[in-house]
Amino acid sequence: MSIHREGTSTLIISAVVLAVLNGLSYAYLPSMWLMCLLISLILYIFLISFFRKPDRSISSIDDTIFLCPCDGKVVVIEETEEPEYFKDKRLQVSIFMSPLNVHINWHPISGTIDYYKYHPGKYLAAWNPKSSTENERTTTVYNYGNEKLLVRQVAGALARRIVCYAQKRQVVKQGDELGFIKFGSRVDLYFPLGTDIQVNIGDKVQGNITKLAKV
Repeated sequence: MSIHREGTSTLIISAVVLAVLNGLSYAYLPSMWLMCLLISLILYIFLISFFRKPDRSISSIDDTIFLCPCDGKVVVIEETEEPEYFKDKRLQVSIFMSPLNVHINWHPISGTIDYYKYHPGKYLAAWNPKSSTENERTTTVYNYGNEKLLVRQVAGALARRIVCYAQKRQVVKQGDELGFIKFGSRVDLYFPLGTDIQVNIGDKVQGNITKLAKV
């Protein structure tokens, strides 16, 4: 287990700020110092946990399946209209990521990035259906074989930064890192109609481990 590079600066700054606050507490509010120290330790342990980077490397690429791109809970499986890129009916699968989940995102399939766009926006709760079209988000479209898959990273009420490493025309491999979302969020996937989904609503899934669907 290691720390993701996206958390390095946050952890360093947090350590300095908490050390200063605890020093001031010890000097001017000695009766509150132990409580302040305890709260600081709990907060810092949470930050370390949030930015943890477990080993999720895959032994071999499987072009017959879509791997789950993140940890979390399946909250949506439905046929819906995708308004940004396809502008037609797609099969949407959405995964809600709580602050306790690993927040790394991985490529679910190998292919070429046909489209990428970052959208600034609101910070509605991630489970709000409008969050997919109104929140800060990124849209990445994979071209695999003769089909396409759209993956959307969506910020939540706590999330304030989405990191996406995808670039247009980039060739990517299943299991490599797509990006990182800081604090509570969701990931939406839009599959071709008829895709064989391998999970159910309410299932807890793991990135680079759970088989989300069959190609």
